Amino acid sequence: MADVFTDTTQLSNLVQAAYDRAIEFALRSVPQFRGFVTKRPVQQAMPGSSVVFELYNDLTAATSTLSEDVDVAAVGVPQTTTVSVTLSPYGNAVITSENLRLEALSDVEPAVANIVAWNMVDSIDAVIQNIIAANGTNIAAAQAGGFHSTQIDGTAAAKNSVTQTDVFTSTAARAIPAVMRTNKALPAVGDYYRALVHPKVSVDLRSETGAAGWRDPHAYSGDNAGAIWKGELGAYEGAAYVETPRNTVVANGTSINVYNSYFLGQQALAEAVAEEPHIVFGLRTDKLMRFQPVGWKSLIGWNVFRQAALFQVYSASSLH
Repeated sequence: MADVFTDTTQLSNLVQAAYDRAIEFALRSVPQFRGFVTKRPVQQAMPGSSVVFELYNDLTAATSTLSEDVDVAAVGVPQTTTVSVTLSPYGNAVITSENLRLEALSDVEPAVANIVAWNMVDSIDAVIQNIIAANGTNIAAAQAGGFHSTQIDGTAAAKNSVTQTDVFTSTAARAIPAVMRTNKALPAVGDYYRALVHPKVSVDLRSETGAAGWRDPHAYSGDNAGAIWKGELGAYEGAAYVETPRNTVVANGTSINVYNSYFLGQQALAEAVAEEPHIVFGLRTDKLMRFQPVGWKSLIGWNVFRQAALFQVYSASSLH
């Protein structure tokens, strides 16, 4: 009679999958947009459903000579410009069951708290970007070698004007800071405006060749030459660049992905806060006290404060 082997099939109940109890979180990108809010209430009069900011406007330049024997005619100070920030509630919540907490192979409560906390910063960042995209009026659409029509100078661009070859180039990198300086917008970081671009947008800027492109000055600038090897954008043509996958990417109706790039100066965004975003551990109010709520909430709002300090660029990517 043939031998019967006592193997993993014979005692299959004893052979089980092993699990690592240290569970990793999903990949996360660094939140960006709230970090660039530079205008908040200074002397808020009272609590309210919205906060109204006001800006003084300057007098028209007086360039005519005065008459020796005639008194100057007084002029009125121009009306102030107002910017309103509406406060809105934001939040999210999770409820864990007692069975899950007792039976899970890993300690689930700290993980849930971490996930909820991340959802808070992730959601707030998305809300601010949506407000920028919806309320910014200075929008240009990239075009091979330049911009569509006159959109660099105040005519808002349409995403459906972007074609596959309309990628972000040094033309945009030079033109946008020039327009912002023309509009008297103050830089955000030292002498630089802040630029936020998607990694698939930055690759087109870094792929340019020739003396007028990004690569040439970075290749011959001493220690900065290492930026090419690291794939860093750094400071270029008046703006300090940050690469982030958080920038909006949408299809424009013609199977082309359109990427938003943002240029910001000082006081581009205003924020009003009645309740800071924070984590809340709810009470167990069920009859057997088995269900543990954990969530986050806030009462907060944002708006574009100085349009001159905000510029958006729509472009395609060669990686699409």
